[in-house]
Amino acid sequence: MHTPNITPIKHIGIVGCSAEGAALCYKTICSDSTKYLGEHAHPEISMHTHSLAEYVTCLDKNDIEGIGDIMLSSANKLKSQGAEFLICPDNTIHQAFDYVQQKTPLPWLHIAEEVVRSAKQRGFNKLGILGTQWLVESDVYPNKIEAQNLEWLRPNPSQINEIGRIIMQELVYGDFKPKSIEYFQQVIAELKQQGCDAVILGCTEIPLIINNNNSALTTLDSNRLLAEAAIDFSLKS
Repeated sequence: MHTPNITPIKHIGIVGCSAEGAALCYKTICSDSTKYLGEHAHPEISMHTHSLAEYVTCLDKNDIEGIGDIMLSSANKLKSQGAEFLICPDNTIHQAFDYVQQKTPLPWLHIAEEVVRSAKQRGFNKLGILGTQWLVESDVYPNKIEAQNLEWLRPNPSQINEIGRIIMQELVYGDFKPKSIEYFQQVIAELKQQGCDAVILGCTEIPLIINNNNSALTTLDSNRLLAEAAIDFSLKS
């Protein structure tokens, strides 16, 4: 009897940070995998999350190695659970990615690389960056954007602070206030006026309130793009 040669599907490890972002990524992988694997099917997935408070403590102190050590703790636990590669559905803590890469037990996909790759493929030229103040003021996205010869723009400082407040005081708790949604829409409209042709939803909770239907700019959903990249990688030999 002939046995078909079926490529094994890689086990995905999710290094979680905030509950809402990690849960949305997990759900997206499970639901979108059916397009490739059939009804109800998805790759094996394991997830580990340390307390968000541990990450915030390190972020407030700009302790990049501390952030990386927490990520590596999750990475090692996920390897022991059988994960074959890792993703982190949190843009902010990617500030520690270079440190993590030096000590990681498994390969990773980089969320900003996946987002910017999609932007380049879709022909966008100038990207607005939204996210926590820690993320937006960092080089996580600018470095990846400039490597693709694209332009980028941050909101102004007061907008960065208010968006950061909304994310950390509302969105991570699943609290979606109409006034906060309107604020995001206003900031995106201003980015469009300043020449942006797409906006990076660089916090994995933002897609819970902002999408192409209520945004003045085409959205680059970092959560979904990472989830789709993880599915694709899990299916490749």
